[in-house]
Amino acid sequence: MKVKLGSIITLLLLSLAAKAEKPDYSQQIQIDADNLVSVEENILTYKNNVVVTQGSIQLKADQLEINATAGKGNEVYIASGKPVTYSQLMADGKPVTAQANEMRYEPSSRTLTLTGDAELSKSDSVVKASVIKYNLEKQDISAESDESKRVTTIIMPEEKSNP
Repeated sequence: MKVKLGSIITLLLLSLAAKAEKPDYSQQIQIDADNLVSVEENILTYKNNVVVTQGSIQLKADQLEINATAGKGNEVYIASGKPVTYSQLMADGKPVTAQANEMRYEPSSRTLTLTGDAELSKSDSVVKASVIKYNLEKQDISAESDESKRVTTIIMPEEKSNP
């Protein structure tokens, strides 16, 4: 039986593309840290050099508390630091980055809430506010200000290539 090399390469590329399309939020969450400080009933606290990875999502913080008191599948991740950073590679290959003093991630609703000097960069725009809510699945962004800081959005112009 003779198999063409082109057919094998095409099948391999299609299988890799199918794997790459698996949403980040449907993949496992891995947590690395220097210390697991406390283990209370359904609450874990990680400290120092905390890195949370889920697919292409990466969150870095000084401290992470995981509250699982609402039961499996309803955990809440609260990361704090100066700042906490977040990055994700979107399906179109463009990155989303964020930073804030605190980030709250709720996998069940796929929501990331940034609080305190919050900044989120997506495509060619940057949003800065006191509080930013970002839905990872829908890619919706909402921002709120307080008395000391207004919501600011910066939209970069599209660069045109010269012929």
